[in-house]
Amino acid sequence: MEMDKRAPTAARLPPWLTVTEAGLYCIPGGFHVDPSRPVDRAIVTHGHADHARPGHQALLATPETAAIVRLRHRDHERTRIEALPLGQVLDINGVALRFAAAGHILGSAQVVMEHGGTRVVVSGDFKRRADPTCAPFEVVPCDVFVTEATFGLPVFRHPDADAEVGRLLASLALFPDRCHVVGVYALGKCQRLIALLRAAGYDAPIHLHGALIALTALYEQLGIPLGPVQPVTAASKPDLKGAVVLAPPAAIADRWARGLPDPVVGLASGWMLIRQRARQRGVELPLVISDHADWDELTATIADVAAATLLVTHGQEDALVHYARRRGIDAAALSLAGRDDEGEAA
Repeated sequence: MEMDKRAPTAARLPPWLTVTEAGLYCIPGGFHVDPSRPVDRAIVTHGHADHARPGHQALLATPETAAIVRLRHRDHERTRIEALPLGQVLDINGVALRFAAAGHILGSAQVVMEHGGTRVVVSGDFKRRADPTCAPFEVVPCDVFVTEATFGLPVFRHPDADAEVGRLLASLALFPDRCHVVGVYALGKCQRLIALLRAAGYDAPIHLHGALIALTALYEQLGIPLGPVQPVTAASKPDLKGAVVLAPPAAIADRWARGLPDPVVGLASGWMLIRQRARQRGVELPLVISDHADWDELTATIADVAAATLLVTHGQEDALVHYARRRGIDAAALSLAGRDDEGEAA
């Protein structure tokens, strides 16, 4: 048995759920949701490394997340990976489990569990904004809603992503001889920015740092068209003038980026709303493009799911808990270890 002493907020969970050192645990189902360490059976919401960790005996996820895990985890052969499509119900020892779209990245899902007349929804990471690279968030009314709060402060109200891409295109027009290198996380943000550029009419080849190539190719294999992309090493330095180069956030600040022709350095992240972060990282073109729900999306979702109990797993927990309590919702922080907002280049 993988249970240990309950955390204080676990008392707000139905009796068939508890919190262990590995995270949220379903007792009758014998599984953890997004466990922070290797367990016998893991239900995984999406492919980011702070949710999909290696070493589990068995792992259940959407087909797209299963494909991402197989690509990213070198030892995936040791794990029995099972895929469950969105909306399909699986009975696990009396617990009815299904995935509902979370809108975070390709394959991301909320975990919907029903047992003993109670429905619990674990959101994982999510957003409500339109994203051409993944299924849109599905509202699932429930009794208990377990949510993230990465941007759970009223100051975080993200602008329209299309407008931010418009700023990138305007900079390209203003500086046609400068390379534009934009920091993006390899899974999700990279492919979303490419798709947004294509939707805005940008049809030139987009050049990728080597760390972004495999996942971008996987998106194409999974049915997400991204247009012409190529390794940045395949282009000459003169060819990169006026071009878009995407790279991991760590690469835009080191000597790799300085080898590009007079680069305009950008970074696509919800954290770019805080201008001090942009200045600290030497970012000339901060693009506020987030794959997490902002304050308005979080509060709208709380209203939409109409849960009597709200538990907040990570991020700006206090503000969201306070907001919910003022509206008569039984709310508390359910701090789970191992969440680091990997996908937002924190």
